[in-house]
Amino acid sequence: MRRHFLALILILAALPARAQPVLNVYNWADYIDPAAVERFTRETGIRVRYDVYDTLETLEGKLSTGRSGYDIVVPTSEPSFKRLLRAGALRPLDMARIPHARGLDPVLMRRVAEVDPGNRHGVIYLWGTVGLGLNPERIRSLWPEAPLESLDLLLNPDNIRRIARCGVAVMDSAVDVLPSVLRHLGRHPDSTDPADLEAAQRALLAIRPHLRSIPSPPALIEALANGEICAAFTYSGDVIQAAARAREAQRPFSVQYVAPREGAQLWFDMLAIPADAPNPDAAHAFIDFLLRPDVMAGITRQVRFANAVPESRPLLPEAVRDDPSVFPPPEVIERSFIAGTPAQAGERARARLWARFRAGR
Repeated sequence: MRRHFLALILILAALPARAQPVLNVYNWADYIDPAAVERFTRETGIRVRYDVYDTLETLEGKLSTGRSGYDIVVPTSEPSFKRLLRAGALRPLDMARIPHARGLDPVLMRRVAEVDPGNRHGVIYLWGTVGLGLNPERIRSLWPEAPLESLDLLLNPDNIRRIARCGVAVMDSAVDVLPSVLRHLGRHPDSTDPADLEAAQRALLAIRPHLRSIPSPPALIEALANGEICAAFTYSGDVIQAAARAREAQRPFSVQYVAPREGAQLWFDMLAIPADAPNPDAAHAFIDFLLRPDVMAGITRQVRFANAVPESRPLLPEAVRDDPSVFPPPEVIERSFIAGTPAQAGERARARLWARFRAGR
């Protein structure tokens, strides 16, 4: 009997240990509450491998080749999410395994259903607008009458020249900058008409000599927070993060977000599962976990981006839930627009335009 027991022990010892399940996440940098990831692992036993990107182009490039190895990605509804849908790169969600999706704001979900009919392939993670990040004190010291509530501050060459000395930046994202430039010029934000793109190119090249940099969004956050720049065109939440960092560091200035009075681009970042995800079961569990009101409140509290779970709002500090930069008031939403996804030929033309802008020629 003892020999049989020892033999069994030796057989079990020779077997490979059962591997801990792993969830592979690919998301923006500084875009989640680290405590939420730790809590998910504690509750489920699923280890999270978390990789980050800094542009939508990087995300799309990673997924376009297939076999990315990721279980969760967070593309913006237009254009990345739509392009990935068009390419068949996303897996339909099993909503029965995401019961907390019932708590999403139906009005916002209808907005993204224009891209994903029936909301079959994604749910809203966080959302916001694209606008101006400003250091008002430094700008006013150079130009007391500066139009701080208008995109004309940056897109009028005479205006940007007056404040260039304190540093101006435009984020390196054609998909989130060109629509606003086109709209500011009185053109359709989705236009790929050669005449419209030529006008946008002239406008961007006219301000290019006055820009200190065209950085990735994470680098832009630091530049605003440290006072290296006084004005930027970027995501609302990035500016709010920069403002918080400036306060924490007791900088002798403030950072503010302004949704342009002409109307800001509205965007939604989606939780989605790649078609070839190695662990779709863990992916569904993670999405449902993130949509819990208390978890989503912690994420918004940490990253200062609005979420689409109304029941999370009472759980937020008053300074966050009542901040119009985080949760835009109805009149800002009414003036906002959602950029569409041009056809591939138009996207290539836009990419060439952006490359010339970056190069300054």
